Amino acid sequence: MDTQSHPFNVIAQLATLRRYARSLVRNQSDAEDLVHDALVRAYERKSTFRTGANIRNWLLSIVHNTHIDRLRHARSVERRHEAAGELAEPSLAANQEHSIRLRQVQAAFFDLPEEQREALHLVAIEELSYQEAADALGIPVGTLMSRISRARARLRSFESEVRSPPHLKLIGGTGDENR
Repeated sequence: MDTQSHPFNVIAQLATLRRYARSLVRNQSDAEDLVHDALVRAYERKSTFRTGANIRNWLLSIVHNTHIDRLRHARSVERRHEAAGELAEPSLAANQEHSIRLRQVQAAFFDLPEEQREALHLVAIEELSYQEAADALGIPVGTLMSRISRARARLRSFESEVRSPPHLKLIGGTGDENR
């Protein structure tokens, strides 16, 4: 194709644009994205291209300006993230103990007999009234209350075991108690 008959021939300039973009961003994939964005801009601003002007220089300036805009945008995003980071709490409390404790309570709950676990779940977690829970299980309210009471008692005993674990005995120490 002759550039005189087709003065807006960007296809012939692709190799030059890709080389220039690669030298700007130093990455093949980012360079392709940069050329793509620049060509979209060139197409959108096709009416600003003066007939008879050098298409290559015009396209290279669009690639350059697109690159500069991307850098400015990246810096702006980075500044906003840094500002948000300064507003955020500098550190978070460790949650390992909470996580372990939660697993212990979960294990204790699942160790309850099935009928106690069902009754306690419906009342404590699903927030059903005693009557609604009893109806859902098909049992009298008194039976439900008894199951919940036994489940709570078992969980309280678990709590007391966890809060005051049996004392550890030192083995291999220098005291007389270990001889």
